[in-house]
Amino acid sequence: QVHLEQLGGGLVQPGESLRLSCAVRGHTDNFYSVGWFRQTLRREREREYVGNGIWNPGETTYYRDSVKGRFTISKDSDKDTFYLQMNNPKSEDTGIYFCAYGPTWALGNSASYDYWGQGNQVAVSS
Repeated sequence: QVHLEQLGGGLVQPGESLRLSCAVRGHTDNFYSVGWFRQTLRREREREYVGNGIWNPGETTYYRDSVKGRFTISKDSDKDTFYLQMNNPKSEDTGIYFCAYGPTWALGNSASYDYWGQGNQVAVSS
């Protein structure tokens, strides 16, 4: 059984940096996607795609346009932990952030991911 445990989050001022982590336990696949999604006040009923990484086993990352150049997805293979580095966050980045694990073709489709972390609140405010 795959289990995702998230750490990080909290209050950050615009322009500062914040890193979220997602430890993935129990997976044995060599081909998978780890996605990051968020729930915002503007769209409380959906999980908005932030970005995802595909490991097959090479690494490819994708991002929504609004976070390109500011957010970075990475992986620490030794720890089987994935990260979302948030640089220069803006107030519109405020929300609950979730990591998810699924097949390589899941990409930005939240319904295609099989396992989810518990979510972490991120508040960007001065």
